[in-house]
Amino acid sequence: MDFSYSPKVEDLRRRVRGFMDDHIVPRVRQWHDEVRQGRFPVSFMDDLKALARSEGLWNLFLPDLRDDEPGTRLTNLEYAPLAEIMGRVGWASEVFNCNAPDTGNMELLHMFATPEQNSAWLQPLLRGEIRSAFAMTEPDVASSDATNITTLISRDGDDYVINGRKWFITNAAHPQCRIFIVMGKTDPAAAVYQQQSMVLVPRDTPGLDVVRNVNVMNHQTPEGHCEVVFRNVRVPAGNLLGAEGSGFALAQARLGPGRIHHCMRSIGAAELALELMIDRALERKAFGKQLYMHGTIGEWIARSRIEIDQARLLVLKTAWMIDNIGVREARKEISMIKALVPGVHTAVCDRAMQTFGAMGISPDTPLADHWTWGRALRYADGPDEVHLQAIARMEIRKGKENLGSTLPYLTPPLRL
Repeated sequence: MDFSYSPKVEDLRRRVRGFMDDHIVPRVRQWHDEVRQGRFPVSFMDDLKALARSEGLWNLFLPDLRDDEPGTRLTNLEYAPLAEIMGRVGWASEVFNCNAPDTGNMELLHMFATPEQNSAWLQPLLRGEIRSAFAMTEPDVASSDATNITTLISRDGDDYVINGRKWFITNAAHPQCRIFIVMGKTDPAAAVYQQQSMVLVPRDTPGLDVVRNVNVMNHQTPEGHCEVVFRNVRVPAGNLLGAEGSGFALAQARLGPGRIHHCMRSIGAAELALELMIDRALERKAFGKQLYMHGTIGEWIARSRIEIDQARLLVLKTAWMIDNIGVREARKEISMIKALVPGVHTAVCDRAMQTFGAMGISPDTPLADHWTWGRALRYADGPDEVHLQAIARMEIRKGKENLGSTLPYLTPPLRL
C-alpha cells in the first residue's frame, strides 16, 4: 500500500498551489469587494481562466476526456489532492473550470449527450464559455428521495412541455448560466425508478422564471441557489438527455462523482481552518500564555488533525474504488464520505472560529464563509440521514449473509 503521490500529481500539486498563491489568494479581497458592489462575474475572472487554461490547469476533474476536448487526463485519485487545494478558496475551482454544478453536468453530457447536444452545450462548458445548472430539488416534497419529484415533463408532438417548481438550484443566478438540466416525471404511471427523465432547457426559454436567489444561513452567493418556476416551458424532444425513463439512473451517475468532489474540496477548507487556528494559537495570548498552551485549544488542534487525516484517507480510498471498480461498487464509501466530511469541515471551522474570538465570525477571515458552506453540504447531494440509512442497509445486508459467524466468539456459545 503506497500513500505517496506520483511525480505527475506532485508536479500538478505544486503548480496548482503556486497558481493559487500567486493569482487567486491575492484577489480574495477584490472578489468580495466587487461582489458586494453587485459586479458579477468579477472583473478578473476571465483573465484568470485564460491563464489557468494556458498553463494546462484546466478541466482536471474529468478523467476520460477525448483527445479533441481540452483538459489533462487524471483519475479521481489523482484529482483529489488538487481539488483539496482549490477548496481553500470558495470560488477558486471556477478558475480551473472544475466548479460544481458544472463538473457534474459536464460528466452527464460527456456520458449521455447526443452529438448535437455535445456540440451545443458540452463543448462550450469544457471551454469555460458558459455556466450551467442542475434542477432536481423541489420545495414541496422531500427531495432526498428523488422519486418524490413532482415536476411534469409531458410529451406534446415533437416537444416536451415542463411544469413545476425547483429550488436551491445552484448557478441559476449566474449571468453566464445558459443551460439547465431539468429532472422531472415523463410517466408517473411507470415503475418507480422509470418515471423520471432529464431534459436540456436553455436559460432563455419562455416560461423559465428564476424567482429568487435563496440565502444560505443568511448568506447570499452571487451565482445563486435559486427558486425556479417552469410554466409551460416548451423544448424540442431532441433535448431529452439519454432515454426517456432513465432520469433516476442518470442522477445517480451524476451525483456519485459530484459528492466526492465536494468532499475533496471540504478537506481543503478544513485544512486551511486548522492552519489558521494554529497560527492564531501561536500569536495570541490570554491569561499570560499563548492560546495553544491552554489545554482546550491544544486538544482542538489535535482532534482536528486526526479528523482531517481520517477523512482524507477515506476520500482517497473512495476515489481509488471509483477509478478501479466503478461508482456502483463504491456507493457505500461514497455515502460514508458524504456523511462524514461535512461534519469534519464544520467542526474544524467552528473550533478555528472560536480560537479567533469575535474575529472568527467576521469577514476578516474566511472561516465564517467556509463554515456556512460546510453546513449546507450536510444537505447537498442528499442529507446525512439518507446516507447513514444507506450505509446501515448495506451493513445489515452483509450481516444477514454472515449471520452466525460470530458464534465462536461468544463464551459460553449462545444461539442467535
